[in-house]
Amino acid sequence: MLISSPKQPFLLVTILITILLLGPGPILARNAHVINFRSPNLYPESLTWDPRAQHFLLGSLRQRIIAAVSDAGVVETFISDTDLPADVAFLGLAVDSPRNRLLAVVHSSYSLPPFNALAAYDLRSRRRLFLSSLPSEEIDAANDVAVDHRGNAFVTNSGGNFIWKVTTDGSASIFSTSPMYKTATEIPANDNDTAPHGSLGLNGIAYVSKGYLLVVQSSTGKVFKVDAVDGTARKVLLNEDLVGADDIAVRKDGAAAVVSPLKELWLVKSIDSWAEGTVYDNVEVNVRRFPTSVVVGDKERVYVLYGHLDEGRMGDSGRESFGIAELRSKKEGQDESIWIFVLIGIGLAYFCFWRFQMGQLVKKMDKIN
Repeated sequence: MLISSPKQPFLLVTILITILLLGPGPILARNAHVINFRSPNLYPESLTWDPRAQHFLLGSLRQRIIAAVSDAGVVETFISDTDLPADVAFLGLAVDSPRNRLLAVVHSSYSLPPFNALAAYDLRSRRRLFLSSLPSEEIDAANDVAVDHRGNAFVTNSGGNFIWKVTTDGSASIFSTSPMYKTATEIPANDNDTAPHGSLGLNGIAYVSKGYLLVVQSSTGKVFKVDAVDGTARKVLLNEDLVGADDIAVRKDGAAAVVSPLKELWLVKSIDSWAEGTVYDNVEVNVRRFPTSVVVGDKERVYVLYGHLDEGRMGDSGRESFGIAELRSKKEGQDESIWIFVLIGIGLAYFCFWRFQMGQLVKKMDKIN
């Protein structure tokens, strides 16, 4: 009979006792990361995470700047582009890490036709690489952006309900115009509070490494899976409509986080590459602070931006305080807790089996003696 080394069980017992004394509490009871920062009249609409610089980047609704915010709340004007028209806002942002670029949607609804463009900036020199005008008509409104592994950018049009594509050299074209986008708006959303979302169409967008985009439509709460090569779209079958959805981010484990400034954060998962999806948790947000953007930051943590955009749209009020807050799923925390106790149980079972082996060995030794 093979008998394990006596040192192994004693080491295991020490580890188990430590875990039992500490319990799962310290693992799950870590305070959520909250960053409160000050920047007069910034009113950021969206944020992105720069994994190399380890900071957040935020675009301003009322200023032609993009700010960097550290995890300690230190704010720096990262880009100031005064060559842009005076009344534009920076909306969706995306970091293109392989090419060391920041992509930023530039929009103004004060001009006719509206000003819609995508700007690209070098993350090291902070110099603008290009400013690509997006083919637009009067109703068009550029909103969010995602970038694929080739460096192609995809920009949602919340007014015209289609998606633009901008290549790495800045060439812009209309990419996806599926009739499904407009068909969805003809069906009333299953929601008692659709008025605040109005006719806002395609909004948040995220690229999935398998070669497709996930896009949310605010007015209907629908999610579309869009092929990143040919632009064909399919509606994701969900167990509930995400009406009022403003932004979407996807974690490495495949789960998607979708935020609404007037409702909550939905956590959604799929087991069939987003033919269907299930909302598996609803996380409360501070609607008074109007969260309009969600991003996956360091260590796969989900953060929302509290930019008070509703207040900013009414004009400069002198506000200086804004926030970025980590939101966590209680259900995922419960799953972690269960696994900790499962591991403890396996460890105890191993220890009991070792004790049994040792007991058998002692009996045999007694018989021999």
